[in-house]
Order: sequence, then structure tokens, then C-alpha cells
Amino acid sequence: MKWEKEKFYDFIVENNVIGFFDEPLELKSGRISYFYVNWRNIAEDVYLIDKLSDFLISFVEKYSLKPDCFYGVPEGATKIGIITQYKWAKIQKNYNLGVYPLSMGRAKPKQHGDPKDRFFLGIPRGNVIILEDVTTTGNSLIHTIDKLFDNDIKIIAAIGLTNRNEIRDDNKSVEEILKDKDLKYYAMSDAIEILPRVYELLKPDEKIARHIEDYFKKYGIKEIKILKK
Repeated sequence: MKWEKEKFYDFIVENNVIGFFDEPLELKSGRISYFYVNWRNIAEDVYLIDKLSDFLISFVEKYSLKPDCFYGVPEGATKIGIITQYKWAKIQKNYNLGVYPLSMGRAKPKQHGDPKDRFFLGIPRGNVIILEDVTTTGNSLIHTIDKLFDNDIKIIAAIGLTNRNEIRDDNKSVEEILKDKDLKYYAMSDAIEILPRVYELLKPDEKIARHIEDYFKKYGIKEIKILKK
């Protein structure tokens, strides 16, 4: 499968990954938003998460990344990390016993037992790609990266399924904060590109579009234009 961005965007739109609230909700970041990005529907369906993993593998191949292990940020990206790792390992020429780990992280560290098992069920090793479903401020991603670094795990890239394209409270984007850690961040999709087409499809109240445009003036890496004058 060859990476095709437009087909991935169609997949997002068709499966309601991005949509709108009639009344705004507070995000984990504390910001008040009229739009959501939620990959839960995909993660709960075997057929859809299989398709998602195919998109992810084609994306990795497009950028010529050579991971030994995919590791999903607990818990939102755990499933896609495990499934992609399994499928990736199976198609490698050197697939064999002991070559590719199958790793997942614990949302909360285990209090007892082997120290190696405190944070992981299967420790990531080799060249690791860390996966996140949605990046807003990137705090969960950064926390996970720091945990892996503390365990001397080599990360070659971070990939987000969707970037909300927001600026953090320190006025840095997710890309910039990871660059400070000498890590490359890749986004498979950008909210700033998808929101206008989802708005055109769903046609919610214009006040929602105005609120989102104002939201990006305040928090976005750049402004967004949804309403056509």
C-alpha cells in the first residue's frame, strides 16, 4: 500500500474522527474547544484499526523510517502500537525469534516486581517509533518520551495520527518542543487542513466556525479560514 494523504483524510472524515460540539467542552489541556479529534471509534473496531495500521505502515515507508519497534503512548495509542508492530515485523525479511519486541506501556507504573516491568509489558528496544493518537500540547507524548529516555531507549521518530496544530502555553508547537529533544515529529493529518472540509460536509451553525477561527487565532500555529466570505 502506497501512502496517499487524501485517502487518509477521506478515512478520517468518513469515520467521524473529527467533528463539532454544539456547546464547547474543556479539553485535558484546559482549553475550551468547539471541535473534537477522537480516534476511539477506529480503535474499537478490528476492521478499521487494521486499515489504520496499513496507513501508518505506508506513512513510515514513505519517509524511509526503519523501526524495530512501534510503541504507543498509553493508553490512547496502545492498540495501534501493538497491531502495527505485529504487522510490521511480519513483513520484514529478518522476521524471526527474538528479533522484534512486542511492547506496551502501563498507564500507571506497577508498584512491585521486577523494575523492568514497572512501566512496560515488554520493553521497547532497537530503533523505536513512538505513536500518539492526538497531539494538542503534546504533554502526554513528552512525558512518555522522557520515560523512554530514562530507560535508555532509542527513539528515532514520533508520529501523531492527528495534530491539532496548537501552540503550547510556552509558545512552542509540538514540533518545536520535540526538536529541542533532537526528535523529529511527523503528523499523518493536520486539523487545520481537515476542519474546513468537515465543516463543509456537516454544515453546522456558523457560530461554531467563528469560534473555531477565533480559537486558532489564540492557540493555533496559524489562523484557519472556515467560512467563505
